[in-house]
Amino acid sequence: MEKFTDNFPLAQEILTRMVELGKTLSTAESCTSGRIAAALTQVSGASDYFQGGLVAYQDHLKVRYLEVRQEDIDAYDVVSQPVVEQMVRGACRLFHSDYAIASTGYAGTGANGIPSGTIWIGWGSTQEVLSICFTQDEGRELNTVHATTRALECFLRFISN
Repeated sequence: MEKFTDNFPLAQEILTRMVELGKTLSTAESCTSGRIAAALTQVSGASDYFQGGLVAYQDHLKVRYLEVRQEDIDAYDVVSQPVVEQMVRGACRLFHSDYAIASTGYAGTGANGIPSGTIWIGWGSTQEVLSICFTQDEGRELNTVHATTRALECFLRFISN
């Protein structure tokens, strides 16, 4: 199983690039339960760019703090592209950050016809958000570990272009 510290090189690269850019980052997490924020802040110097994170497990918290539209949760499900992209924008606004990374998914059990292992990751700014869906189910623990690594990889590619 992948260990938490396996993301250290990614977090170090993100720190280096974010400091070079002079930009800030925040997170909005659901299914990853704060793992993305924890991975980013394991590197000394993360406070130079990392603003903070919100673990919003409940839908009403996504609506209240991240400005996710309840209508979109009702129409598309909380595990959907519209929701994760709104989470990115909402985290940028909430934490006054240039960029954000967000996650929402059914890591351990599916719901509403969406299978377990379905995880949406989003990253970007209030002006530009990218997202991707992963559907491989390897069990709750591995699903969240892999989603965290993928989120960091995707964000690093985004800020490196």
